[in-house]
Amino acid sequence: MSQVTTHVLDAALGRPAAGVPVRLERADGTLVAASATGPDGRVPELGPQSLPVGPYRLVFDTAAYFAAAGTVGFYPRVSIDFDLADGAAHYHVPLLLSPFAYSTYRGS
Repeated sequence: MSQVTTHVLDAALGRPAAGVPVRLERADGTLVAASATGPDGRVPELGPQSLPVGPYRLVFDTAAYFAAAGTVGFYPRVSIDFDLADGAAHYHVPLLLSPFAYSTYRGS
């Protein structure tokens, strides 16, 4: 399993958000991995099983997701910066999304 995983839930529709392009980057913008959410809204494999400690970023292309759904959204992308402080820990970073709001937390 990847050290960093994510999933996206569409709060407005009350279901997983499938097809959201997601990038994992280092803080300097260097691409680590890219994928898209599956039918269950999850990206279980996003990058290597082990990463060096340091700052990272998940970037969700919400404009592509909303355009595919025929919805106008306010945020064209959501960028979540986080610190990977424990090289042995798993980091799950979910996104709760709607056209005009989003929230996130460190999951398990």
